[in-house]
Order: sequence, then structure tokens, then C-alpha cells
Amino acid sequence: MANPSNSQRKTTSYSNILYALIVFVTFGCGVLSGCSDNKPVVRGKVGDPQKTPSLIATDISTVISDSGITRYRITTPRMLIFDRAERSHWFFPKGLHFERFDEHYKADAQIDCRWAVYYDQEKLWILKDSVRCTNISGETFSTNRLNWDERAQRIYSDSAITITKKSMIINGIGFESNQMLTKYRINKVTGVLPIDNDEDSSDEAQE
Repeated sequence: MANPSNSQRKTTSYSNILYALIVFVTFGCGVLSGCSDNKPVVRGKVGDPQKTPSLIATDISTVISDSGITRYRITTPRMLIFDRAERSHWFFPKGLHFERFDEHYKADAQIDCRWAVYYDQEKLWILKDSVRCTNISGETFSTNRLNWDERAQRIYSDSAITITKKSMIINGIGFESNQMLTKYRINKVTGVLPIDNDEDSSDEAQE
């Protein structure tokens, strides 16, 4: 049987990142209560469901295992669940950090942001403020806002975005991608900066 190609492995790995986030928000209460690194979960007070969370958790550090091996880690300083609100959502006012680990427990992909909200009924993530995603190829996507529509399997942004690849840095406005960040399009490219990876070796050769 032929081994999977590199592109197939990369697609599967980034897809697993998104899957782990779905697991986290779908089974969040159970995941949180089963992790010793988390502070006690506090039930919100009765009040206006639009403004009062039904659950509050702080200093969350959760790992998700696959076949007994740690594959993912999700950390966030604070999470509030508004499941009684008219538009039910999970709110991360101080952002979140997500990592995927390979078989050697080395992070090979990650997502960071300073603010996030997940509309669980709509299956929609909105990440804001210093959003940075690194895919399995090592390419980084930096923007101030990123939307992920689970149902449409689509990631998009209307904000300025910078994509850093091994050979170049691409700046643009507006961005759309599949949810694995393997096929993407920039709506308006504003600049391309080549990266000369051979510069150091060339200088050494001239000495």
C-alpha cells in the first residue's frame, strides 16, 4: 500500500487542529472538569441572559489525547459561556492558544489570538486581535480578524493579512481559504517581499 503524500498528511494534520477545537467547544464542560490544571468552574449568577454567563472558567489548560497520546493543547485565561443568550456563544475575552503535537511531542501547528467568540448554534468562530495561524507547512497567517465557518468549511477575513512563506512575505487585504489553510486566495495583494534564504551562504562564499 502506498504511503500518503506530503500534501495529504499536511491537510489531515491541520484538519485535526480544527477537529480538536470542535471537540473542545462541544464537550467543553466535561473536558474542563476532567483536567487538573483548570481552576474550578463557576456557575454564573441568575440575571440577564444576554449579559450574564451561565458558566465561567479561568486559567484553562486542557490536553486532548488520541489513542492515548497527547495530540493537542488548548489554553485560555478566561472563558464565559452564554448558552441562555438569544445568540448562544462561548466567549474568550483574553484569547486562546492552541497547539497540535507530532509523535515526538513537538508542536507542528498552532493558532493564537487575543480575543475569540464561538457561536455554537451557528458553528461560527470569530478570532480577533493579533490572530496568528501556523499550518503544518510552517506558513504563518497574521491578521486582526479571522472568521471560520465550520458548516461551510471556510476561513475568511476582510482585514489586512500577511502570509509568511519560506520564500516570500505576501501582504494583502481580504482573504479566503479552505479550513485547512492549504488553498487560499487574497482579494487584493498589496505587496510581495521575496526572502533570500541563500544570502548568508553567498556572503560566506565571497569572503
